Amino acid sequence: MQWTLEVIGVPVTDLDRAKSFYKDQCGFRDEIDAPFFGGVGRFVQLTPPGSRCSVVLESGLPDSPAGPRMAPGSLRGLQLCVTDIEAARAELLGRGVEVTPVMHMAVSGWSEGRGEEPWNAFLFFDDPDGNGWTIQESPTPLTER
Repeated sequence: MQWTLEVIGVPVTDLDRAKSFYKDQCGFRDEIDAPFFGGVGRFVQLTPPGSRCSVVLESGLPDSPAGPRMAPGSLRGLQLCVTDIEAARAELLGRGVEVTPVMHMAVSGWSEGRGEEPWNAFLFFDDPDGNGWTIQESPTPLTER
């Protein structure tokens, strides 16, 4: 049996603002925008370019049996991988996303610039609610790993 990660809920305060950010500024593909099951709210699903995992923007949904929903802006550590971090940074900046410079992890902590090792080039950005994203450079596309 395969267990695939296919959807990640992202808590937001304003679905339209968040949808615009992810679609227009981050370039995510708009997949679904429909009433939520039973008319409880709205279901907005978008997918990063080339990803098999989507995000669902959540606002005003009831708590699940697993516990309370996260507050908007509380999701940190979402990570996307790209094969050219400079191109990804340029694309996001060109779309109006505030991103950090390319950084790497060093013995003393985070430093600007690329690391010498593969997998050690990152950049960071937040969505309008403060949910935090990391972009990491991969030496090869996922299909080749």
